[in-house]
Amino acid sequence: MQRRNLLAATGAAIAAPSTLRAQSATTLKFTPQQDLITLDPVTTTAYISRNHGYMVFDTLYGMDGNFEAVPQMVDGHTIENDGKLWNLTLRDGLMWHSGEKVTARDCVASIRRWARRDPFGESLMAATDELSAPDDKTIRFRLKRPFPMLPIALGKASVPVCAMMPEHLANTDPFRQVTEMIGSGPFRFKADERVPGSRLVYTKFEGYVPRRDGKREWTSGPKTVHFDRVEWTVMPDSGTATNALLAGESDWQEYAYHSLLPLMRRNRRVRVSVLDKSGFVGMLRVNHIQPPFNNPGIRRALWSAIDQVGCMQALVGPAETSLYHTPCGFFGPGTPMASEAGLDPLRGPRDFAKARAELAAAGYNGEKVLLMVASTSEPTSLMGAVVADMFKQLGMNVEVYLVEFNAMLQRRNRRGPVDEGGWSAFVSNWVGTDWLNPAGHIALRGNGDAGYGGWATMPKIEEMRDAWFQAPDLAAQQAICRDIQVEAMREVPYYPLGQYLMPTAYRSDIRDVNEGFATFWNVRRGA
Repeated sequence: MQRRNLLAATGAAIAAPSTLRAQSATTLKFTPQQDLITLDPVTTTAYISRNHGYMVFDTLYGMDGNFEAVPQMVDGHTIENDGKLWNLTLRDGLMWHSGEKVTARDCVASIRRWARRDPFGESLMAATDELSAPDDKTIRFRLKRPFPMLPIALGKASVPVCAMMPEHLANTDPFRQVTEMIGSGPFRFKADERVPGSRLVYTKFEGYVPRRDGKREWTSGPKTVHFDRVEWTVMPDSGTATNALLAGESDWQEYAYHSLLPLMRRNRRVRVSVLDKSGFVGMLRVNHIQPPFNNPGIRRALWSAIDQVGCMQALVGPAETSLYHTPCGFFGPGTPMASEAGLDPLRGPRDFAKARAELAAAGYNGEKVLLMVASTSEPTSLMGAVVADMFKQLGMNVEVYLVEFNAMLQRRNRRGPVDEGGWSAFVSNWVGTDWLNPAGHIALRGNGDAGYGGWATMPKIEEMRDAWFQAPDLAAQQAICRDIQVEAMREVPYYPLGQYLMPTAYRSDIRDVNEGFATFWNVRRGA
């Protein structure tokens, strides 16, 4: 901020102290990671849409700090008939922003819509014989076989969100966005105050009744709102966003980018912390249906050159060793299914000579590699630079396509060859909870044309995923996940690029920020 602008802001504050104090007490000013493009949290895997979704909508179950499901909209559930009959009972006081009561019929329609977009939901519905609402407060699952993970399927904090909506909205085609933001969550979305690319506004929903029990962790427990208004101001430049926080123009910056951490740590009026210990995981996704990565030998040849340490140090710097973890496999490090089975190719110095020889032996013949990198994401841009350099050192014919994040997502859906607007590979990142287990791990599916962009066909992994749902205990699930990881190293649906922790930063008078991702209930201003 220029000195004259800072003085002008100071003068305005002196001129109207009572007005500013009142506004400051009731308004939380937040800088999100990027602009919100997709409002419907069911139709996208964008985290900004999930964060928005949790403000406006609520979920039947929440997720606590142990990644376990706990009741949120439901008061509880009963299980009968050897685990094949579940009755979920809605708690009292649930109301839509339109003023109507939440009913079980609304929730049944919402579950059906979400399940068509989510792999965990798809598996739940495959195990379901009947999903019904016998009365206004009861959601009933009659199952073909036991499905003990039903609560976490409905309450997981990973994308896409199983958001509850009024029946008329939930009947919308799941591949089209809903037309209204009517939820039962603790905030209303102010569509009339939205300025695309600049501002989003939420106001407290006075009709929201927090549940009375539970730990305030992640999305679990009481959701008590202390601010009348939350304003999201989009600042694509990380330096501008950090200056706004340091100057007190912003209360909270979602991502405290690593290159600016020293500056923020020196400021006594700013706190820096890591809310999500599962962190982020980097990924190089390759296209299995187009050359050159439709060749499994070429995919496997890259393991000797994949540089996880280089990617992580490009992100956090070589000195911040506590903020990254390698080797990173196909499940988020530090989560229950993670292991180091099969990860030996990621250890030790990178061997480009070996990788070049294996590429030649596999038949690589100079095919173009179009690498998509989101220019609007600092982490993916930094990892993308390391990956692009790797391709060049291997002698591959790489073209780096720097593009805005949402435009990259659109091109990712194209299945044709590069010269017809397709792609070969892209760099992305996921939160660690998205790699928590095989149930919701979209990028680890092997269901071909029905799956995630890249369209990997891996029947063995699909078989093991099905077996994981039937595993009798945690040890059996972990054993299956070790086998899945070994098979993934052979099939290579993608290359993990490492795990890193992404701090957040907020003013020192902001209290009770929840663990997990950015949520706005329970947060308050205090001395």
